[in-house]
Amino acid sequence: MKFKLLQEFKDFAVKGNMIDIAIGVIIGTAFNKVVNVLVKEVLMPPLTLMTDGANWENKKFVLREAVLADGKPKIEEIAIGYGKLIEAGVDFLVIALTVFLVVKVMNKMKQKADDPKNKTVATPKNIELMNKTNELLEKQNTFLMKLLDK
Repeated sequence: MKFKLLQEFKDFAVKGNMIDIAIGVIIGTAFNKVVNVLVKEVLMPPLTLMTDGANWENKKFVLREAVLADGKPKIEEIAIGYGKLIEAGVDFLVIALTVFLVVKVMNKMKQKADDPKNKTVATPKNIELMNKTNELLEKQNTFLMKLLDK
């Protein structure tokens, strides 16, 4: 039992699943940093300018003001912080748009690679074999149809 689990883990790690996951996490972390800078440094400043210098992160709707006694809060403030929700929404839209554009470009590149007639991009071997098999089947069908017509 113990050795079987070790063998399964070895198969998992060697077949690339673990490496693929690690690469995905690393790229995802780097992508997150890019998106954070894009939102906080590129998109939010014009939005702040359009709203008369409002700092979105600190925007909130106060339900109950804090009560101070001797300079210390006796009763805490209760507020709904909608500014962070707006920032999170902008983050989401930027991430969604970026992922959409990346997937669109990748799909376009994949379509070119999967097209056996397109010689500008190397076609994967499995696609070439499927295309040759398809061509042979079409020739066979044409030949058989001619035989049946006679």
